[in-house]
Amino acid sequence: MARNAKSQTPSKLPRTRATPRFNELHASSERASAAARGSSRKRDTRCELALRRTLWRLGARYRVDATSLPGRPDVVFPREKLAVFCDGDFWHGRDLQARLERLATGHNAPYWLAKIRTNVERDRRNDAALRADGWRVLRLWETDILRDTPAAADRVLQEVVLLRIDRAQGKL
Repeated sequence: MARNAKSQTPSKLPRTRATPRFNELHASSERASAAARGSSRKRDTRCELALRRTLWRLGARYRVDATSLPGRPDVVFPREKLAVFCDGDFWHGRDLQARLERLATGHNAPYWLAKIRTNVERDRRNDAALRADGWRVLRLWETDILRDTPAAADRVLQEVVLLRIDRAQGKL
């Protein structure tokens, strides 16, 4: 007896994709696409390494590249539930409005506008998911870390101390 496939699937709301499709949008050339793939790293970026080295030197102990958490935070303090992201200025939309205006006048504008907007939206979704699970999220910009790494590390350690105090007082 043949079964109707439609009758076997429960009715659900239409499923939305977490990541958009870029089917109609393409990189300007294969060479540009290959260069972008080669230079864009998921972990151990220069700013991330600088921050981690400074934190380690200051006595902080942490986890790296937590793949089990939304957004794969770069540095994680599990006991304090602090997720730290080292965001690249271009890819994560620093000064977003000005960046989008510049990209709109450049080559392959539809692709880059969609790409950067999608990255920013994904970051916001990941932040919300982490906060819903009780995590504190700290996002630091690449140039801020590289410009003054000790200040960036101090900012992270201040959050760690505040979270430890809150936990000791029973607020968490």
